[in-house]
Amino acid sequence: MPREAEPSNNERAFILEALQQDIRLDGRALHAFRDIQLSFGDEYGVADVRLGKTRVLARISASVTAPFPDRKFDGIFTITTELSPMASPAFEVGRQTETETLLSRLLEVALRRSSALSTESLCLLAGSKVWSLTATCHILSHDGNLLDSCCVAVLAALQHYRIPDTTVRGEDVVVHSVEERNPVPLAMLHHPLCVTMALFEGGEKVVVDATLREQQCCEGEVVVTANKHGEVCQIAKLGGVPSDALVLLKCVDVAVAKVKQLDALISEALEKDAAKRDIGGLMAELSAENAR
Repeated sequence: MPREAEPSNNERAFILEALQQDIRLDGRALHAFRDIQLSFGDEYGVADVRLGKTRVLARISASVTAPFPDRKFDGIFTITTELSPMASPAFEVGRQTETETLLSRLLEVALRRSSALSTESLCLLAGSKVWSLTATCHILSHDGNLLDSCCVAVLAALQHYRIPDTTVRGEDVVVHSVEERNPVPLAMLHHPLCVTMALFEGGEKVVVDATLREQQCCEGEVVVTANKHGEVCQIAKLGGVPSDALVLLKCVDVAVAKVKQLDALISEALEKDAAKRDIGGLMAELSAENAR
């Protein structure tokens, strides 16, 4: 099985020595993100995130299906990740790596189990028909911090997506096309975002948004998932050196501040996209037509 090329001993020593002096190779501060670019596709529910050289494309799709027998009033929401050799030689088609497994599990906890999306709003006919929503993350380029990139991409795609409007007539469900009715946004309960921090110097030094080389040299990682209101949804310590409780509290404080910045960035991108699509106030007229 192919492996990611490890940094040489000289590279590792250079990176660690620079971090001892609070210097990073790309000139960033220890708690600074790389430049984030967020754009949306022509279709609703497609988000393209570029975090430095890391690039992730998220796509939301929906279909009508039967609910789970023990969750008759809830729709279905699943998150899948696709890591291809195009992103890194370490990834193979059809073979799930440890990186992909960990990425899927953390996204599952961050977005699905934290109830970011109201699954009850996806119910059409109790026990019979519900919406099944799938968020697919395509990793196009890998240069570290895949989790944060995927989380931003999926959350932005969910807020951008518009689900077809429906009409229930007895036991029948009519799904209206875009030409018939304006699609409606999803019911989001809150907007959790992940912030991954790499640990150095025995867990005493915390680095935000580590590049691939920094991740390969770090002694451990901490993932904090929170929303802009400061509510923490998840703290994951991904192996490595033991960390003091005070270091974890420091990580939470840093993550909450970064989450507010990321949430503001997503909101700004959504407003720009909505203004671009709202040609001559057309969306307002369509909404009024739906109301009538």
